[in-house]
Amino acid sequence: MPRVKKPTKVKEPIRLRMKELANGNKSLYLDIYRDGKRTYEYLKMYLIPETDNNARVRNQTTMAAANAIKSKRIIQLTNGEAGIETREKVFLLDWMETYKENQAKRGKKDGNQIQVTIRILKEYAGERVTMDQIDKTFCQEYIDYLLTEYRPKGKQVSNFTLHTYYRILNGALNAAVRAEIIKVNPFTKINNSDKIRLPESKRSYMTIEEVRALIATPMKNEAVKQAYLFSCFCGLRISDIISLKWKDVFVDRGQYRLAVSMQKTKEPIYLPLSPEALKWMPERGEKTANEHVFDLPSPTMINTLLKPWAKAAGIDKRFSFHTSRHTFATMMLTLGADLYTTSKLLGHADVKMTQVYAKIINQKKDDAVNLVNGLFD
Repeated sequence: MPRVKKPTKVKEPIRLRMKELANGNKSLYLDIYRDGKRTYEYLKMYLIPETDNNARVRNQTTMAAANAIKSKRIIQLTNGEAGIETREKVFLLDWMETYKENQAKRGKKDGNQIQVTIRILKEYAGERVTMDQIDKTFCQEYIDYLLTEYRPKGKQVSNFTLHTYYRILNGALNAAVRAEIIKVNPFTKINNSDKIRLPESKRSYMTIEEVRALIATPMKNEAVKQAYLFSCFCGLRISDIISLKWKDVFVDRGQYRLAVSMQKTKEPIYLPLSPEALKWMPERGEKTANEHVFDLPSPTMINTLLKPWAKAAGIDKRFSFHTSRHTFATMMLTLGADLYTTSKLLGHADVKMTQVYAKIINQKKDDAVNLVNGLFD
């Protein structure tokens, strides 16, 4: 009589296992083995010592819930292999970690800010919130939490900092839309007036008289003085001036220009140079096309050198290299350049970024017409 073969037992791709903990409890987890790779999913579910009937009943309930999760995972795994699309629930905090990693890969330096935002979200909503639970109410209440309850070490937080934590979650949700994890960013459904807005920044700039005073005042490092005054007449940021090379300088039908890919925005611009700007460019001499136009120390050292120079020129206001860029913008608008042209000269991606300078000019106009007050009483 032929021997009957026993049916081969099919191994489950996912098994429920447990790990003994120091306190006597057992942590339940899924052991997932597929295509030669083993991964684990810890369920954050625990069996307790069965000291009485209540403990036994509780453990039975926990095991039933764990087995239900195991069965669901097997179905999801099987459907995926069959080409059936399934959408796994993504936890908000997991997505924030992914967003932080992606930002780092893109060269963004906001990892610490994202980490603080993750901590705030954990305090605000806990660890088990999934992306499909993020709606308009969640986002509005997150804003309210930042404004009314978030007090690290009992201290009030500036609106500028709160805006950062709002902006990071908003950016992460926009990224989730692009990754097709959610269909829409709920922040778009909230009125702008209900969002956390940046306080209007105060731009420190030099008047024409103050620029004249700086020109007349000697400085220890002539290259730093030249670079600052060059920026006053062309508006380049310190990062762009440090990286400026002679190959970026060219003459087009008698007009000197710079071909600059701005370090901050990566926006390429062709910037015309006025004779005033050219006065502060050093002589090229024997320098090759790939050598830098300005021989400068580090940005920190540059700003350290600038402050005593400004003080010696009689300037008593907030002063850094970036004030040269503000000076260029306000000077252009004061002398009659239109907002759009000034925006293009500054390399702004949006003319709205230039409007803050227009407000300065309007204030200067108000101050000017009020100079006659009281003269004819």
